[in-house]
Amino acid sequence: MNELRDEFLSRELHEECGIFGIYNNSDAASLSYYGLHALQHRGQEAAGIAACDTGGEINCYKGKGLLAEVFNNEIIATLPGRHAIGHVRYSTADANQIENVQPIMVRSHTASFAVAHNGQIVNAPELRHELEKRGSIFQGVSDSELLAHMIQVEEGSFEECIVKACRRFEGAFAFVILTNKAIYAVRDKNGLRPVSIAKLPEGGYCVSSETCAYDIVAGEYVRDLKAGEIVKIDDEGIHSYQYTDDTQYKMCAMEYIYFARPDSTIDGINVHTARRLSGRALAKREDTEADIVIGVPDSSTSAAIGFAEESGLPYEIGLIKNRYVGRTFIQPTQKQRERGVRMKLSAVSSIVKGKRVFMIDDSIVRGTTSKRIVQLLKEAGATEVHVRICSAPLISPCFYGVDTSTYDELISARLTHDELCEFIGADSLRFMEVDEMGESFGTKNLCTACFDGQYCTKLFSYGEILESEKNK
Repeated sequence: MNELRDEFLSRELHEECGIFGIYNNSDAASLSYYGLHALQHRGQEAAGIAACDTGGEINCYKGKGLLAEVFNNEIIATLPGRHAIGHVRYSTADANQIENVQPIMVRSHTASFAVAHNGQIVNAPELRHELEKRGSIFQGVSDSELLAHMIQVEEGSFEECIVKACRRFEGAFAFVILTNKAIYAVRDKNGLRPVSIAKLPEGGYCVSSETCAYDIVAGEYVRDLKAGEIVKIDDEGIHSYQYTDDTQYKMCAMEYIYFARPDSTIDGINVHTARRLSGRALAKREDTEADIVIGVPDSSTSAAIGFAEESGLPYEIGLIKNRYVGRTFIQPTQKQRERGVRMKLSAVSSIVKGKRVFMIDDSIVRGTTSKRIVQLLKEAGATEVHVRICSAPLISPCFYGVDTSTYDELISARLTHDELCEFIGADSLRFMEVDEMGESFGTKNLCTACFDGQYCTKLFSYGEILESEKNK
C-alpha cells in the first residue's frame, strides 16, 4: 500500500493535453497537423501524429517541442494515409522523455494500433502493478501506454477489448485510437474530459478535444461523445458503444475557466459566453469603486468584458501579452513559471496610470502570476488594484490531469483570504463562490473537486492519500 501511495504522489505525468483524429481524407496527416495547431494551447512540450490507409501499415512520428518545431512538410509527407490521429502534450518536470510522447504505437501479432489520450487514470498505479506481475513491460509512464497494455491482455474483438479495458479505469480521460480499419474515440464515464465529433466536407470525420479545431479543417460539428461512450468510425460510418451505464456528467470546471479556447463549445456551452457570464455574475455583488476594468489575457478577457458590462465601467486593455511565451500555469517548474510571468505580460502605463483598476483573472493557483501582475500594474502607475477572480479558491489537489497534485502547491489551501490578498499585493481580493460558477456557466454538471474537495470518482485507496496530504 505504501509503495502504491508513493508512486501515486510522485507520478510526474499530470497532463492537460489535446487529441485529434481524422478518418477518410486524402490529407489526413496534414489536416491533423492543422487541427493540433488549434489545440496547441493544451500542450506545448511535445507533439505526434500517426497515420495509415485502410489495411495499410501505421506510421508514426513524434518529438519534443511545439508542433511547428516537430513537423514540417517533408516529415508530414512520410505519413501517408487517409486516417490519422495526433496529440499535443503537456508534462511536468522530468516526465518529458520521448517514451511518453504520444501517440503510443503497438505492433503485435494480433493487430497494430496507435493510442493518444488526455486526462489521468487515478487507479493507474494499481493496474500497472497488476499488469507487470502478468509480464507486461512498460517503456514510460503514459496512461495511453496503460490502455494499450490493457487492450492487449483482454480477450475478444478489438471493440470488446476496449470496452473491458475502460471498465477497469477510474478517473478522467478521453482517448483516440487508430487501427488500419477504424478510429475509436472514448470518453470517461464521468464526462470529465471533452471530446466531440465533426463531419468533413468530403465525407470523412474528425474527432477533437475542442471544437475550435474544426474551423481550421472545415469540419461541421456533429455532437459531443456521451459519458461512458466509445465511438467507432469506419467506412460504414459512426457506430456507438456504451461501455458502462454507470455514468454522470461532471465536466471539469477548469475547462470553462481556463483550459479551453473561447471559441470552443463544450457540452453545448460556448466557452466565451460562459466566461462572460461569470464576469457579469461577479460584478453583480460588487461594492468597491474603481475607474476601469482590465482582464489578464487571454483566458480572462471574456470575463473582464462581462464584468465591465455589468458594472458600467469602461473595459480597457491594460495588459499586453507576449504571444511567443507559453502558459505559466502549465510550465513544469516554479522557476520556469516565475520567469515566464516576467516575460509574457506588460502593463500599459498610459491606460492604468492614476487609475483605480479592477483586475479580472480566471483563478489563483500558486499565486506567482497574480503577485507579479499586481506589481506590474502598480509599477505602471495604478493607484489601486482590486483583484477579482472568476472562480472559487483552489483548495484541493486535482487527481484528474491538472498539474496541482498536492496541497502545498495551492496557495489558497495554505493562506487565509486576507493573507493571500496581502501576499499578491492587492488592495482588495474577491473570489466567486462555488455555486455561482455553475449558475453563471449555465450548467450544474461540473466537477468542482479542486474548489470544494468533492471528488466525483472513486479514488480507491487514495482516500487516505488525501487525508495524509491534508494533515501535513
